[in-house]
Parts: sequence; C-alpha cells; structure tokens
Amino acid sequence: MTPMNIVGYGVYAPRERRPSEALDDVFGQPAGWTQDQFGIAARGVAGPDETTSKMGTEAARSALADAGWGEGEFDVLIGACAVMEQPIPGTSILIQQALGLGKSGIWAFDVNQTCLSFVTALDIAAMGFATGRFRRALIVASDIASAGLDWDTPASAAIFGDGAAAICVEATDDPSGPALLARAFETYGEGKDLATLKSGGTRIRIDHGLEALSDGAKFHMDAFGIFKAAARSLPRLIDQVLGEARLTRETVDLVICHQASAPGVEHVRRLMGGDPARVVDIFATHGNQIAASMPTALVEARVRGLIQPGGTVLMLGTAAGISAAAMVLRT
Repeated sequence: MTPMNIVGYGVYAPRERRPSEALDDVFGQPAGWTQDQFGIAARGVAGPDETTSKMGTEAARSALADAGWGEGEFDVLIGACAVMEQPIPGTSILIQQALGLGKSGIWAFDVNQTCLSFVTALDIAAMGFATGRFRRALIVASDIASAGLDWDTPASAAIFGDGAAAICVEATDDPSGPALLARAFETYGEGKDLATLKSGGTRIRIDHGLEALSDGAKFHMDAFGIFKAAARSLPRLIDQVLGEARLTRETVDLVICHQASAPGVEHVRRLMGGDPARVVDIFATHGNQIAASMPTALVEARVRGLIQPGGTVLMLGTAAGISAAAMVLRT
C-alpha cells in the first residue's frame, strides 16, 4: 500500500470529432454499418498541428491548473504514450519543453507498455513515492492512433480514436487516506505477434525500401487472439488485487478498464457483475485511444462525480505483448 492522492486531472480532445458515418463510405458499406458493427458513434481525430506532444502538453496544463501546482512544482514528468511522437528524444522531453520547463532540470522520461502505459507510469510514480525519490509526479498519456491505421481492415481501423489525458499525483503521509492499495502486472511473450507496429525503430530500416517502411507503419491486430488472452489472465488478476485490497468484485466502487472495444468493455461488465454502471464506458464516444484510454476514462469518471472520497477504483486492461494489469486505488 502506498499513500498517494490524485490531485489534478486534465484531458485534451482533438478539434475534429469524426462520426462513424464518415467511415461507411471508406469501407464500402451502407450508412450506419460501422456503428452497428463496432459500437462506436464518433471519435477524435488529431489534425496536422495536433501532435502527440501538443495534445499531451494541453492535457498536462489542465491537470496542473486543476492541482494548483505552480510552474515546475513537481519532481518528475512521466510520458506514458503507447506510440511515441518520434524515437529520439522521447515525448516527455518534448512536453517538458512545451510547458516552458526546458531549463528546469525536472526529470522527464517515457515508459511504454502500449495500452497499459498509464497504469505502468502510475506504478512507477508510486514506487518513487515509497522510496522517497518523488513527492509529486505529472503523468501524461497521449496517442494518435489514426496515424497508423490500415483502412483495408475495418475491424481495427474503425475502433481507434485520438486524444490525451494527464494527472497530477502526490505522496501523502496518511495511511488511511487515498492510496494505491494493490497492483499486479503479467506479460506473456508468446502473444508478441497479436498486435504489432513494426516501423519506427531498428527492425525495418531505410535500406529495406519505402514499401517495407510503409507497411510496417500500419498497425496490425488479431482482435480475437487478444480477447482470448485477456479472458485467460484478467479474472485471476482481478481477484488477486481485490483480495490484497480486502475487496471483492461486488464491493469495489468503480471500474476503469481499457476501452479496447465495445465487446471488451462488455466482457469486463460480465466479469464484475453487479451494477453495470460501475464500469465506466466511453468507447462509443472516444474509441480506443490506446494508452490515453484509461486516464481519459478516469477523467470522465471524475467529471461525472463518480470518484468519491474514500471510494475504491479498480483499473484493469491488457496490452500488446501480451500484457495484463490490474490496480486498486482508494480515492
């Protein structure tokens, strides 16, 4: 258990909200087909000037203002993006500079566990609090899924959206107050080919040719394979962390899951049972925002008044790899 409190929330939505009807013609289908098939009504699509770091910076500014933190009044900036803006330097560096803190010396670094990057960053911040390395952390998740979609594959191209979210979190000294109560992470590399984006690193190089680079820049996903992997690991992880937090599926107050797909969110509802409204669902209006999905849902829960003092929140999801995670917070 790590006493800590989320004191600032921020989100950034792209200017363009593209309705699913706009994709029906792209897929060569009748009006309403995309929404009927995939359960998504609209999603944000970043414009050319709305870069990953630009969106992340705006979300960070909102979170900092919400927390009441002045310029540079935090110890670490953790970038939690699934897809970096560029390989070198990391997105956190670009955000630090855009915040006007390029001369501050505040430690900024990126973590990447694709869709689970936010909860991974939150866990790292908690470890920093526990060891006395940090007292305040700014975590930013920003992703532009639309940059790598394969429009010949509607099952993946239709469900993704762009956006960013950020939180300010600080250590506390009250063991009975807000805290990270329990967490568990697992990775099964046998699923490494279920979700891939191969360009942008050292695997596919310029001398392999433009066609190879272009194909590698498109996201490929075996949605059913990922769903099966999640179904194998998540139930056990959920019960493990809830048990450590002295909770059950019935007694946890709120569930923030990765907004992977409409069936994915529905599967979490079935796993948890009880009041389905406990599971925050923003998929229809946002799509799968990769790493930004869970913090965006967390911000939405706060806006709706679902996060109450002394309440408990279960965060859970899966990521490419295949990885799975579950985390329990007391708010």
